[in-house]
Amino acid sequence: MDADVTDSAGPPSDPDRPAEDKPQDRSRDRSREESGRPEDGAPQDGPPQGDAPQEERPATPEPDEAAAEAGEGDSTEGGPAESESKAGSEPGPEAAAGADGVQTWADQPKDGIVAARKSHWLRWTALAASFLVLVAAGVGWWMYKKLDGNITTDTSAAAELKAYEKERPAPVVMDAQNILLIGSDSRAGDNRKYGRDDGGSQRSDTTILLHLAADRKSATAVSIPRDLMVEIPSCRTGDDKKSREQFTQFNTAFELGGTACTIRTVERMTGIRVDHHMVVDFNGFKDMVDAVDGVEICLKQPIDDKDAHLELPAGRQTLNGEEALGYVRARKSLGNGSDTERMERQQQFLGALVNKMQSNGVLLNPTRLYPVLDAATKSLTTDPGLDSLRDLYDLVRGMRDVPTEQVQFLTVPRQPYRNNPNRDELVEPDAGDLFQQLREDKPVAVVPADELEEAERDKEGGQDGKPDDAGSESPTPTPTYSGSSAADDLCKQ
Repeated sequence: MDADVTDSAGPPSDPDRPAEDKPQDRSRDRSREESGRPEDGAPQDGPPQGDAPQEERPATPEPDEAAAEAGEGDSTEGGPAESESKAGSEPGPEAAAGADGVQTWADQPKDGIVAARKSHWLRWTALAASFLVLVAAGVGWWMYKKLDGNITTDTSAAAELKAYEKERPAPVVMDAQNILLIGSDSRAGDNRKYGRDDGGSQRSDTTILLHLAADRKSATAVSIPRDLMVEIPSCRTGDDKKSREQFTQFNTAFELGGTACTIRTVERMTGIRVDHHMVVDFNGFKDMVDAVDGVEICLKQPIDDKDAHLELPAGRQTLNGEEALGYVRARKSLGNGSDTERMERQQQFLGALVNKMQSNGVLLNPTRLYPVLDAATKSLTTDPGLDSLRDLYDLVRGMRDVPTEQVQFLTVPRQPYRNNPNRDELVEPDAGDLFQQLREDKPVAVVPADELEEAERDKEGGQDGKPDDAGSESPTPTPTYSGSSAADDLCKQ
């Protein structure tokens, strides 16, 4: 490169160091452009300009030049131009920032490491949290799909009911819910060990009409005896034929036309619109009891029933699923062997099951609720309105705040059938009053059978235990029936 390259604001560069002049010149140009004035006081290479020696009148450098002058005093080999070249680049760890107390450059790498470590930790924390959210979402979705897939939808019943829509009763209270619960006694498949398999035929071993009040402050479960004599409409049978209309025992409806025929029979008898239905088989009931770690009961006498596969001592005890199923199905070895007493045991056991689920927080704890839902949905067949987990959860959520004393169980008022004492018939007008209360979503009271009998004796004798309550009696008293509630302690009865 030619040695006569000059700076516009100063003398010619040192001809002995031509290769190092350009970095210095560029640095000065930048400094001058940033400050807006020429570098009159800047130190020059070569002889000093002016009368006074350079070392006797030190110039105060501009802030942009301070680092460059500090570099001149530290250089031991390169000379002024090399020092200025270094000042134009990033200073090393040894360089101080100045005398104004600013943090030294040597401290900056240490802070940078801390900041880098913190940023690195935050990134990994965010990544781990995102991973956990994804895993939880994946597990939740898998659980939801599994439970949802367990439920069997009864589309045939829905189609059959639609065909007879004109003859069905209209809803009276829109927010109230009436759900028909059917316990199937099919002996096919896994249920074969509980009795003779009639080619997979099934009857309604237990049928309960569950009424949920519109305000969800009470729930009333009404058992319908399987031997109750009723009018069964003409129904479509399994071989796509039609049965004749007949007056026969209630559980024949399920055997002839399945769920749709049973629903139509209940609606004709009660005048109550059935909104939904559920069919649960034996294994579903057993698994639900096991899912809540058993249900406690009290037995006044020991049980030894070979038909029900049940052998239990007297006293307080907790039944597992298999034992619970035998207990609610036993009939011949308990009491008078009637279906009436068996229904009472079923009601009491269901009350104890509800109490166990509420007292242990099962309905409010997703971790404990999942096994119950899994057990229930595996053996559950519902109408399309309840065939999803969301629908079932909404139903359970609506019931979880109902006080246990307001979860009531009773049987339709009935008596031995006049033509056959082994069958039942409705007692009127008591049965009609009960159906009207439920249909219009009005309250129903239940008391133990002995208390009801005592109250009826007092009423017949003109003594009700009160001095004079004729004027205080309500014009529309709440009908009272024999039954129980989920709050009753079976061991205190």
